[in-house]
Amino acid sequence: MKGKLIILFTCFLFSFVNAQVEKVEPPFWWSGMQAKDLQLMVYGKDIAKLDVSSDDLEITKVTKTENPNYIFITINTTSVEAGKKKIKLSEAGKIHSSIDYELKARRENSSSRKGFDSSDVLYLIMPDRFANGDTSNDSHPDTKEKADRSNPGGRHGGDIQGIIDHLDYLKDLGATALWSTPLLEDDEPVYSYHTYAQSDLYKIDPRYGSNEDYKRLAKEMHDLDMKLIMDYVTNHWGSKHWMIKDLPTKDWIHQWPEGFRRSNYRMTTQFDTNASQVDAKGCMNGWFDTTMPDMNQSNPLLLKYITQNAIWWIEYADLDGFRVDTYSYNDKEGIASWTKAIMDEYPNFNIVGEVWMHDQAQMAYWQKDSKIGAIDNFNSNLPSVMDFTLHDAITVIFNEDEGAWDKGMIRAYDNFTNDFLYPDINNILLFAGNHDTNRINEIYQGDIEKYKMAMTLVFTTRGIPQMYYGDEIGMLGNRDKKGDGDIRRDFPGGWKGDKQSAFLSSNSEEGRTKDQEAFHSFTKKVLNWRKNTPVIHTGKLLQFIPFDNVYVYFRYDDTKTIMVVLNNSTTSQEIDVARFTEGIKGLKTGTDIITDSNIDISENFTIASKQSMIIELK
Repeated sequence: MKGKLIILFTCFLFSFVNAQVEKVEPPFWWSGMQAKDLQLMVYGKDIAKLDVSSDDLEITKVTKTENPNYIFITINTTSVEAGKKKIKLSEAGKIHSSIDYELKARRENSSSRKGFDSSDVLYLIMPDRFANGDTSNDSHPDTKEKADRSNPGGRHGGDIQGIIDHLDYLKDLGATALWSTPLLEDDEPVYSYHTYAQSDLYKIDPRYGSNEDYKRLAKEMHDLDMKLIMDYVTNHWGSKHWMIKDLPTKDWIHQWPEGFRRSNYRMTTQFDTNASQVDAKGCMNGWFDTTMPDMNQSNPLLLKYITQNAIWWIEYADLDGFRVDTYSYNDKEGIASWTKAIMDEYPNFNIVGEVWMHDQAQMAYWQKDSKIGAIDNFNSNLPSVMDFTLHDAITVIFNEDEGAWDKGMIRAYDNFTNDFLYPDINNILLFAGNHDTNRINEIYQGDIEKYKMAMTLVFTTRGIPQMYYGDEIGMLGNRDKKGDGDIRRDFPGGWKGDKQSAFLSSNSEEGRTKDQEAFHSFTKKVLNWRKNTPVIHTGKLLQFIPFDNVYVYFRYDDTKTIMVVLNNSTTSQEIDVARFTEGIKGLKTGTDIITDSNIDISENFTIASKQSMIIELK
């Protein structure tokens, strides 16, 4: 009997000691937040057998799941002052261990931060392919994939320091905001550079740098009056995420009897009144890819986890916006709650969702306060969506030399005729290309005049322009023939030893080539003009039906009028001024900001073939 007691006591002691806290997330929080319920995820082997209490904090709920390695602790942070607080973990009435948890003081006016808007131009980069500022982190002992610049789908070594090193280049170009594809840790053994299969939501991938480096990037940008936008992924995590390896609950992710089922990608099932439930489930619950488990936003613990994680990054790094990947694949009620929680915390923040659809009504469904969404009582709370239909048009327009009923410049005109569908037309993101599409200069075979027409349209119409790194120097890339690596080439000059640097002017011996300089100088000129021209940011749009493949539109307000002319035909065209009296409004002269030439608009004038004009009327 005595021997049995000793064995039982030894087992009890071993069990008692064995439960150790390995992770607490969020790792710290802030006092004075709008949301008062803070959910702490505490992780450790057999941690759930411990009881939770605190003399410093009001614990309102303790949730234990079927996995004994997790405890979710809900804390009421109302009127809790900044400082370190203690949470006690006990077993059988005895203190086992404690958690020292810190609530930090928020920076002044943090909640009223102003997000990106139509006064901005977003510059999109793939950080692994932009610039390598710190060669010591190209590979890292804590991550599987090592650097191999010769592999188009491998790690090339670009990092946060590389971005910081070239902020002056972006500022000089005229970009006002930076959207970087994700920087959080992605520990997939191959193809990890895109970082959309994240393995730790609270950690910058060490091959890019550290959390402190990311925070420093934001500060450096703010010092230059620029904004930083984080690419946030709500729909899926990476298969190597530590929580995926030890799920808190079975329904933390969407699971299928056969193990893996790919999404059918049919986002229309989210609102199609005729859609079958099996097809709707196949879109929302199917996995985006084999390495990207689909997260279940209808699980309240998971939803709270990703909501707090998003807010944590805004507060920690001092962010100015989110771009949300695959927004319309999420559980739509869950993602609407996620979005609302962030916008409630930061009312002037901005979030743009990737809603990759090819119909304006379907995209408008996802914008906040959409009358289309109201049909099924849905409001996404999402301030901004991406104008994929304009992108679709831009990829073909300028290769159609002859205008027709449905070809050429009429494609642009028709796109804007549907603007009435959007609740906030100035808050949609415009682009000619991004990291998932063929390079715009590949589509137009390096024709700079076609690039000028395409980007004139993007930079001067309504909405928020976004450009893709390298387009401003004429970079090419064809994903259809050569894969994603081809549209994500290294920026010339971003690596030590590069023979030529597109970061440097053509005046430098190793700087931009003559052709690169032609693309760059046009882009720089228009962007810096746009930066200081508010009528382009918020003015009204007046457009005229294209004739002879010539498209004319105006941006105007009470103080200024801009006339934009795009001649997409193969011959020079005479502009009949009398037809555009409604836009010209009696003004007599103007200056084409592209060529700095004065234009007499009191009489007809001529525009050469495949040319664009941005005329500032006087």
